[in-house]
Parts: sequence; structure tokens; C-alpha cells
Amino acid sequence: MTCLEILSALANIATAAAVVVAAWQLVLAKRQAVTSFEDSFAKEYRDLISKLPTKALLGEPLNDEEYSAHFDEMYHYFDLCNEQAFLHNAGRISNETWVFWQEGIKTNFKRPAFERAWSEIAVKANDDFSELKALFPPKPYAAQLVATA
Repeated sequence: MTCLEILSALANIATAAAVVVAAWQLVLAKRQAVTSFEDSFAKEYRDLISKLPTKALLGEPLNDEEYSAHFDEMYHYFDLCNEQAFLHNAGRISNETWVFWQEGIKTNFKRPAFERAWSEIAVKANDDFSELKALFPPKPYAAQLVATA
């Protein structure tokens, strides 16, 4: 092998290595972008949930006055959950994160204040919240009680 052939082979190896490094950097950048995107939802969740009464988060029912005072925050919470479900279905939220979030949503939906609000909002929202309704159908008896009240 001549010196020129050796240099050419080394240049090819260096080019291949640079391509591998560049591809790895793209993978890492994408992971970081997804993580940042998901973190923004976590922050939005914390901001929303901090406006709700602690007793609702502890599974205690709200009286009518408390419920009315925090109905808007509940609506925004369900809107956030629906957006998360939509983005997961579109491949913008990782499966690992979605499993964690979905468990949290399921836990909240078992709490009386959330169940009551979801039943009312789901009935009144008509075609909105379709992703969330598919995952967590409102309890019919709760929806009927709210609709007839």
C-alpha cells in the first residue's frame, strides 16, 4: 500500500466516524428535546394542581361552593390530560412517560371531586376531550346526576 492509499483509507475511516458521531448527537438532541417538551407538561400540571384544594387531592369530596370555585381549574386539568393523550397518540410523548402520566390521571379520576367534575365536563363538552373520554369514560350515574341537577 502506498502512502496515498493509507491516507485515503484513514480519511474514509475518519469520515465514517464523524458520521456516526453526528448521528449520535442527533439522537441525543432529539431525546433532550422530547424530555424538555415533556417537562413543560409536568410544570403545567404542577401549576394547575397547586390551585386545587388539598382535600380534593386527598380524595375528600368538595362541597358545592368549593366545587364551583375550582371548576375552571378542573376543566383546565382535563384539557391538559386530553392534550397529553392526543400528543402521545401522535408520537410526541414517549411511551415511558405516558404510562407514568396515565397512572396519575387514573388515580385522580378515582377521587370524588375529579370524578364529579369529569362527569359534568364530559357531558357538557360534547365532542371535545375525545382522547380522554376513550381512555376514561365518565361514570354514567355521575353524569346523569349532574345533568339532572
